[in-house]
Amino acid sequence: MALMTGKTLAAWRQKIKHNSDAVFTLLKEHIDTLSAEDNAWLMIASDAQIQAQLAVLMPQYRNHPDSLPLFGIPFAVKDNVDVAGWPTTAACPAFEYIAEQDATAVARLKAAGAIVIGKTNLDQFATGLVGTRSPYGAVANTFNADYVSGGSSSGSASVVARGLVPFAFGTDTAGSGRVPAGFNNIVGLKPTKGWLSAKGVVPACRLNDTLSVFALTVEDAFAIATLAGGADAQDAYSRSHPATAPAAIPHNPVFAIPEVLNFYGDTQAQAAWEKALDALCAGGAQLRPIDFSAFTQLAEQLYQGPWVAERTAAVGDMLQHPEQMDPTVHTIIAAGLNYSAVEAFKAEYLRAELAQKIQQALADVDALVVPTSPTIHTLEEMKQEPIRFNSQFGTYTNFTNLADLSALALPAPWREDGLPAGITLIAPAWHDRALADFGIRWQQQLALPLGATGLPLTDSGSLATSPHHVRVAVVGAHLSGMPLNFQLTTRNAVFVEATRTAPCYRLYALANTQPQKPGIARDASGAAIEVELWDIPLARFGEFVAEIPAPLGIGSLELTDGRWVKGFICEPAALHDATDITEYQGWRHWIARKETRHV
Repeated sequence: MALMTGKTLAAWRQKIKHNSDAVFTLLKEHIDTLSAEDNAWLMIASDAQIQAQLAVLMPQYRNHPDSLPLFGIPFAVKDNVDVAGWPTTAACPAFEYIAEQDATAVARLKAAGAIVIGKTNLDQFATGLVGTRSPYGAVANTFNADYVSGGSSSGSASVVARGLVPFAFGTDTAGSGRVPAGFNNIVGLKPTKGWLSAKGVVPACRLNDTLSVFALTVEDAFAIATLAGGADAQDAYSRSHPATAPAAIPHNPVFAIPEVLNFYGDTQAQAAWEKALDALCAGGAQLRPIDFSAFTQLAEQLYQGPWVAERTAAVGDMLQHPEQMDPTVHTIIAAGLNYSAVEAFKAEYLRAELAQKIQQALADVDALVVPTSPTIHTLEEMKQEPIRFNSQFGTYTNFTNLADLSALALPAPWREDGLPAGITLIAPAWHDRALADFGIRWQQQLALPLGATGLPLTDSGSLATSPHHVRVAVVGAHLSGMPLNFQLTTRNAVFVEATRTAPCYRLYALANTQPQKPGIARDASGAAIEVELWDIPLARFGEFVAEIPAPLGIGSLELTDGRWVKGFICEPAALHDATDITEYQGWRHWIARKETRHV
């Protein structure tokens, strides 16, 4: 069998579909190519561990293959996340324990058919953005081994970038799921806090931890997060999706960017950022510089104030054994002992004030765009300034969880020295799907090779239908640019497409309505009527319907391609004195006719 290095979920699915009876052999051949000398891996699955996972899945796959969307697909898990029967070390051998249960997110992916094939290296106790603070050695950048890989999820990013697995779990408290993505030309999805359960994750800062997903494509990253996510009654900080956020980012978005950026003298990083801005504008984006001071001030709180004490609480008794910890990690975490409870409360009050300012700054834009990291350093440079250079990496990441934001790190135009330089989109909580929608378009626009594999982006890329949104067909005053369109846009509804109904509807101009509105009715002698499709958040749909006056209502409309969606319908009694305008096949044509005649 051909080896599967560098393949996406779609490619893995296709390969397994044609070799389902030999999936163990396929995985074994793949795992045999992995090297125990590769310090991105801390553990690689044995034959027995692979067979045990497949044994649970095979009966279900034989009877209901569609119920296992990830059947046989390998993935990696950062070694601060539990996998049942495997050691968890958090890159601290003295901390090691054998996990009795899978972390909730791992269990959900295994239940979908995925196979854990290894656990990956990290900055000890997930404290660092560098990938160098591990007793198992620094993980090198996948493009130039003299440079850092980024951390703390260094191993997970490395194995995805090289195509050794199609996706991997990391964690992200201060940027650990984004900085390594930026340094290795892959996608890093930092979900809304609480979307993915943290049960079974060794905490770094429990109030601000999230599991993250690395993948070669945005489509794959979001698909994995969707399968792994969801409320968990066993995680006190788990959250249910409120179904209030937009499903997508408009094709002509408005993006905030920092008014002033600091690249710490790295002219190549600055030049790569400017190329990214040019690409954003070429794709139709409008860029709006904003005051970034609240973001910067909040970012500084994570390591320069009482929030460090959260890490101290997480590490617990290990802090009493500095000889068994990375010296830099111990220095950072021990600093949490210097703060009082009063100072911690004051820090929380400041966090809330700054987070509110940040939310206000993002209220009128589709997302914030920043460099994933403003610079990069070599492994030797990190030895000289381990804390200062780490802090530089977090300039545009540290504030995100403190402000309860979602984020998506994306590949972007490269530096002239051949190193990747990513961008990150940041938006309010639960805007994950909207960010992913844009991210797919961005990857298609740039068409960069996947990770460090050199392989082209070939998958078409699309998101599954969202269970948190209702697709509505509008035909008249709610169309783009029409008087009532604001009833959609102010509820985070997003335009999907312009299309037509099936050719069995009649269109009417209703009498005595202000603004004038159309009525549409199903009739075999009708025509295909122009409509727009909009995705409105499920939790806002009721508000929208409540504003619809008689004789109109919401029912179901058939589209020209056979789809059925929610849409406007009209009471038959209102059609008796209405004007039949079916011949115009759309409200815009009727309005244009009226305006032309008036002139």
